[in-house]
Amino acid sequence: MAKEVVKKIKLQIAAGKANPAPPVGTVLGPAGINIQDFCQKFNDATKDKMGDVIPCEISIYDDRSFDFVLKTPPAAFLLKKVAHINKGSKKGANEVVATISKDDLKSIASLKMNDLNANDLEGAMNIIEGTARNMGIAVKGVNDEEMQEQAKEALKEEAEREKREEELEKMEAEAKEAVVSDVPLVEEEKSEE
Repeated sequence: MAKEVVKKIKLQIAAGKANPAPPVGTVLGPAGINIQDFCQKFNDATKDKMGDVIPCEISIYDDRSFDFVLKTPPAAFLLKKVAHINKGSKKGANEVVATISKDDLKSIASLKMNDLNANDLEGAMNIIEGTARNMGIAVKGVNDEEMQEQAKEALKEEAEREKREEELEKMEAEAKEAVVSDVPLVEEEKSEE
């Protein structure tokens, strides 16, 4: 008789570092499975991938047993690792924080191919390139010149916006001064008692 899947849980955990503390314990505790058993099995399965963040899909059955499937690390994590950066751009494609080679892009796409909605390697490369672009990572020979130009235009627009804001603040200050100077001062009379 086949077991019935009661719940599916998705987690992203550092390889080899699962422990019963949050977030693992707080997510798996209410599901009623043995958290220590899961942590031990996960750590054994991922000990060769130390340093990577590994997505994991856990299927919990009606008898409180479980199975899990390991996925490939997130594309953003792999891009940051290849580009040797800690985080992507706060401004997206308007700020280039790193540049990677087309070979790096191809290797990430081939690694992520099973998890992506792409029919071929070229389609997977396009998906990873879009993720890189949104993180401010240019791909040499593909979009690096375009992104550099876009970053320059964004800086120019930002400088113009700051200039307009300064002019607006100056006009507001002048308007306040004009209103205050037009209003006559009224002195209060002191009553003598």
